[in-house]
Amino acid sequence: MAIDLRDNPPVGILDAPFDSALSERYLVYALSTITARSLPDVRDGLKPVHRRLLWAMRLLKLDPASGYKKCARVVGDVIGKYHPHGDQSVYDAMVRLAQDFALRYPLVDGQGNFGNIDGDNAAAYRYTEARLTQVAIDLMDGLDEDAVAYRPTYNGEEQEPELFPGLFPNLLANGASGIAVGMATSIPPHNAAELLEAAILLVDRPDADDDAILALVKGPDFPTGGMVVDAPAILRESYTTGRGGFRVRARWEIEREKGGGWQIVISEIPYGVAKGKLIEQIATLINDKKLPILADVRDESDAQVRIVLEPRARTVDPQVLMDGLFRFSDLETRVSLNLNVLDKERTPRVMSLREALAAWVEHQFVVLRRRSEHRLGKIADRIELLDGYLVAYLNLDRVIEIIRTEDEPKAVMIAEFRLTDRQAEAILNMRLRSLRRLEEFEIRGERDKLDKEREQLTLLLGSEQRQRTRMKKDLGKIRDRYGPETALGARRTLIEEAAPTRDIPLEAMIEREPITVILSQRGWIRAMKGHVDLASADTAKFKEGDGPAFAFHAQTTDKLLLAAANGRFFTLAADKLPGGRGFGEPVRAMIDLDGSIGIAGFLPAARAAKLLVAASDGRGFIVPTADTIAETRKGKTVLTPRAGSLLKVVRPVGAEDDYVAAIGDNRKLLVFPLTEFVELSRGTGVQLQRYRDGGLSDATTFVFKDGLSWPMGGDTGRVRTESDLSAWRTARGAAGRMPPTGFPRDNRFD
Repeated sequence: MAIDLRDNPPVGILDAPFDSALSERYLVYALSTITARSLPDVRDGLKPVHRRLLWAMRLLKLDPASGYKKCARVVGDVIGKYHPHGDQSVYDAMVRLAQDFALRYPLVDGQGNFGNIDGDNAAAYRYTEARLTQVAIDLMDGLDEDAVAYRPTYNGEEQEPELFPGLFPNLLANGASGIAVGMATSIPPHNAAELLEAAILLVDRPDADDDAILALVKGPDFPTGGMVVDAPAILRESYTTGRGGFRVRARWEIEREKGGGWQIVISEIPYGVAKGKLIEQIATLINDKKLPILADVRDESDAQVRIVLEPRARTVDPQVLMDGLFRFSDLETRVSLNLNVLDKERTPRVMSLREALAAWVEHQFVVLRRRSEHRLGKIADRIELLDGYLVAYLNLDRVIEIIRTEDEPKAVMIAEFRLTDRQAEAILNMRLRSLRRLEEFEIRGERDKLDKEREQLTLLLGSEQRQRTRMKKDLGKIRDRYGPETALGARRTLIEEAAPTRDIPLEAMIEREPITVILSQRGWIRAMKGHVDLASADTAKFKEGDGPAFAFHAQTTDKLLLAAANGRFFTLAADKLPGGRGFGEPVRAMIDLDGSIGIAGFLPAARAAKLLVAASDGRGFIVPTADTIAETRKGKTVLTPRAGSLLKVVRPVGAEDDYVAAIGDNRKLLVFPLTEFVELSRGTGVQLQRYRDGGLSDATTFVFKDGLSWPMGGDTGRVRTESDLSAWRTARGAAGRMPPTGFPRDNRFD
């Protein structure tokens, strides 16, 4: 007989929907990660692993005045008693608490190799030793006075504090970072003195707004220094919302050398950046020639950071060099702010700077009241004993007699002198030397002092104003310990607004050198070093059947414009051209230009601000050079020739030019004012000259008062100028007339 397990499930197996079971279990895991691992508590700024580390070290009596103990001993106690996780994760957390470049106010004083700012790892925990710092002592102050609640450890054998009560504002002073499930936190470190000043302000004025707090807390204060260069409005928005970030730059200065040379010295680097990797990053920029104005980088650091940057030449602009490094390296980074913490209800939420400080101040008032109540209890216990001692002194002979004669002296004393059990026990435990008469006066004096202290504590607990006064006094003492005049408390990070890094000009990215560019008739391109005689371009080596088409002087920083016969313009970087040896390389391999399309023009973009472009049918326009520059290999359409025509003329327009000259294949010439022409960024244009047969041969612009010039031809180099052009001056679009005697037979203006 078959048994249906759905009706009779085996013992221990629960029948439940898979989706609900999975979601419930994942929710438990997520909450555990959020509340017990990744997010810090707003009241002490610690995660459980850090709190347990410091607690274990305290129980080992590793205070600043004691000797160091092996980190292996500390880690063993932590994972054995309080934090049952991997030893390496616990040791890594301990190492970070000891690194003065990671924590603004280190909580652990390490001895040995705890890593360095270069990014090297710490030595194994069997080699290193540690003890607590004074900051950690201040953070844990009050643990012996019932200032916070305790809870059982994971196995129930020990007790551990739920949080730390001290007056050091650890959350914001040291910051925190962590990734939980579905949320994260990132809090940069701040200056403790500024935070304590703001806390005192909140004690005085609980309703103080964000602006009042930000007047005291200037911004982050990183252990590695550097500069925060954001505008005040950006800082305010980040702190008031609890989300944002800060641009952090390295601090640098110019070191002048004899002879006019200089170098840049970086003395502080951004927070969280490994110096070794940063130098490798800069060296890669140099090797890849991405920043050719930088010649070398050297690490001359000892205990202090000193990175030396050597420029390519003394004429380099230092600010341009640093802007390039800020843009391309980690000399400028962004440190995020996500003030996501656990509040007093252990609920994760994002707080503003003011809310986080107010929550910490509220916690300190709770601690103050708990410590006061604990002290009142201790005073009551002590007064009870002192009263019993006084009864013993007043009835000393009778007490001695009872002790000597009675079998149960304790019960007899309780009945006869109306003592409590604790008082009677204390009397029985007194030493004989305490029976001196002087002891009586000391006890009465101590009793009076305790009475006064109890009265003061009672008044304190009953008055909010007294609590505020006491809180300000206590905060003031801590502030003095971490004040700006102390070595530990002095602000390290400069808050100074700076503009975003500028777009680095091409001249700064490329070493400027003169070159001679040669493009052959078949489209082979090369760049010869230096400005050689352009006449030599005709005698340069070419492949058989090939010859020169374009040759001009340029600089390696230039952008070169190549105009195709179909009206598309392409942009080439002069520094990327092949060298002058051999025949060069096909220019069509650098751009997307079909081999059947000819090249109409080739010139540096910097030659003129505007260009005259015209098609073979005589239509054209003036175009700004900037509108012809293409960003991709596909180029950019500038002139759109009509059917049957091609781009024929591409010429720079001089700044003083005021007339246009055009000549057709029919050898008819005309000139007309430039004002009659049109300026476009793209299109077909307007008619320059009217033809019955043929089309446009050439066009140019010139200064009318200087006349029109053309070469005489041959090797003489002579130039002829026609100054009286009245016979050819007409309106745009006319047919023109025969050119002056001696005009070149090829109908070209050059």
